Amino acid sequence: MTHRHHSHRGQLDDGLDFRPQFSREGESVNLPRRRISPDSVDPSTAYQIIHDELMLDGNSRLNVATFVTTWMEPEADRLMQESAAKNMIDKDEYPQTAQIEARCLDILADLWHVPSPDEPVGCSTTGSSEACMLAGLAMKWHWRNRRGLTARDAQRPNLVMGANAQICWLKFCRYWDVEARTVPVRPGETTLHPDDAAAACDDDTIGVVAILGSTYDGSYEDVRGIAAALNRLESQSGLDIPVHVDAASGGFIAPFLDTDLEWDFRVARVISINASGHKYGLVYPGIGWILWRDDSARPEDLVFHVDYLGGDMPTMALNFSRPGAQVVAQYYCFLRLGHEGYVRVQQHSREVAQFLAAGITDMPCFELISDGSDLPVVAFCLRGAATKTGQPRKRSFADKADFTVYDVSDAMRTGGWQIPAYSFCADRDELDILRIVVRNGFSRDLAVMLLHDLGAAIGKLEGSDKGNKPGAAFRH
Repeated sequence: MTHRHHSHRGQLDDGLDFRPQFSREGESVNLPRRRISPDSVDPSTAYQIIHDELMLDGNSRLNVATFVTTWMEPEADRLMQESAAKNMIDKDEYPQTAQIEARCLDILADLWHVPSPDEPVGCSTTGSSEACMLAGLAMKWHWRNRRGLTARDAQRPNLVMGANAQICWLKFCRYWDVEARTVPVRPGETTLHPDDAAAACDDDTIGVVAILGSTYDGSYEDVRGIAAALNRLESQSGLDIPVHVDAASGGFIAPFLDTDLEWDFRVARVISINASGHKYGLVYPGIGWILWRDDSARPEDLVFHVDYLGGDMPTMALNFSRPGAQVVAQYYCFLRLGHEGYVRVQQHSREVAQFLAAGITDMPCFELISDGSDLPVVAFCLRGAATKTGQPRKRSFADKADFTVYDVSDAMRTGGWQIPAYSFCADRDELDILRIVVRNGFSRDLAVMLLHDLGAAIGKLEGSDKGNKPGAAFRH
């Protein structure tokens, strides 16, 4: 069944009404809402109708739920508009756009310490989710070849990941018939423990996913520690299990702020890395990146060659046509900011996150889960809620409070803030938390305003009688 969003049919009639002054002489001022109109309208009329509807969207600058970039410089906007019609797949027609994509891959290969950075093996994608799918397929092909299997064999592989893994990995496993071997996080912890990852592996494991920046709380997983545990496993059992690093967010943070941290291709067991250009790569939605260690890490069977666009076009992607504008915008960011500029932008985000963490810690009702030391993300819960037993500490704020983090999230929406409230990952789902993502453009002044509004919301909630059931809080 096709997925559909709630359409509010009960609240809206079937007609689109617009102001008569925006219509041409004799033009209808009532258009069907859910059917194509029998007649054309003036471009300015169509624009005004849609423009007015979009005013009901939230203010993206106050949306601290999303990791995705919501602001770029006007020059980047202009370049994207100029490149909107360019098809990334058509490298014969748009050779310079293809060259720009190659330069971006060269830059990332250098940042991520690819052994041969002048000959990177990778591509741009529509986002990290597509990049993860490609990485997973490559690992599945390697496993099949290693086991001497064919596509017709019924043997089912597995992929090891923490219970805190992003949803795209569960999608990969379901769509490509791989067992999602999700490993529980230990009580009181928020990321995958290296020894637990190794213990979950067997002959049918295609790889282990290590996350550089958890969606839940922004924490880095110990990539080097996971690789070391797998090294020990290989010495004991002979199992040679690769690691893929899901660096959707951390791939554009760690190279600039955590330069001594070994998480990338400096770790010999890392076979591939993905990142989102549209997160801390600082580009609008629609761009991701995937790099493999070398040619042998990406099976040639997954590369297709087409010639019906004018020349030989090797392609490895889940889609075909896609705009080149986001690739151009990524190169703009690399060129405009340089290494020093990325350091400055990411450091500012981390400092603002840590300023928020300090302010939240000073509130008697909250305690931190993460403080912005890895990704510039602050996760927190009601004070006393984060325990190894799953039950609030007795006589703590969480034990006595007559409101929940869901109520806090709802209350903050009245001021325009979108702060998600949600249960932690599957094995710690008794812990309900709030999360604030600090992105480029979120200033210290905005942080001060957020803390003020958060304090005011708590003041109102403490004077009210709220239930403990989750409300309609925003979930990202």
